Amino acid sequence: MRKQSESRTTSPTIQEKIEQAHNLFETFGSSLIEDPQIHALLRKLRDCIKNTNQSMVTLGVVAECKNCEEREGGSCCGSGIENKYDVELLLLNLLLEASLRNMQPSQNSCYFLGEKGCKLTARHVLCVNYMCQKLQKKLAREQLISLQTCAGEELDTLFILHEAIKKKIRT
Repeated sequence: MRKQSESRTTSPTIQEKIEQAHNLFETFGSSLIEDPQIHALLRKLRDCIKNTNQSMVTLGVVAECKNCEEREGGSCCGSGIENKYDVELLLLNLLLEASLRNMQPSQNSCYFLGEKGCKLTARHVLCVNYMCQKLQKKLAREQLISLQTCAGEELDTLFILHEAIKKKIRT
């Protein structure tokens, strides 16, 4: 009988992923920003993010999430969510001029959650798309559809840009 060796592969920590993203930014940042397709997608993504954020403010989602975090014992941005982020999505945030340095994370919340919400510009699909039961019940059907439409456009653009960045840094 052959002994099987236990090989455990550990995932990189969020700090390691951030460091890798900074290294990629130093190596590829200029060429990515100067690439016409990526440049146009970055501009489109900024607009989509702005639209989603404005919709969330207008519909009261931001206020409700803040209330939940401050008064009801914690938001959906729980500890460990940051592990969903890959190096390329963190790189994408650097391309959008988000700062990934000097984070002061809480032990009970996502590494990227700050006093005024998420410190990232481009967020993971889970973070953009998730809507708790409380908000689903509070918003009218038309409001949910409107918000999901904005978020969907943001996520479509994010996906296309994410793939374009991966392709560019691998070639």
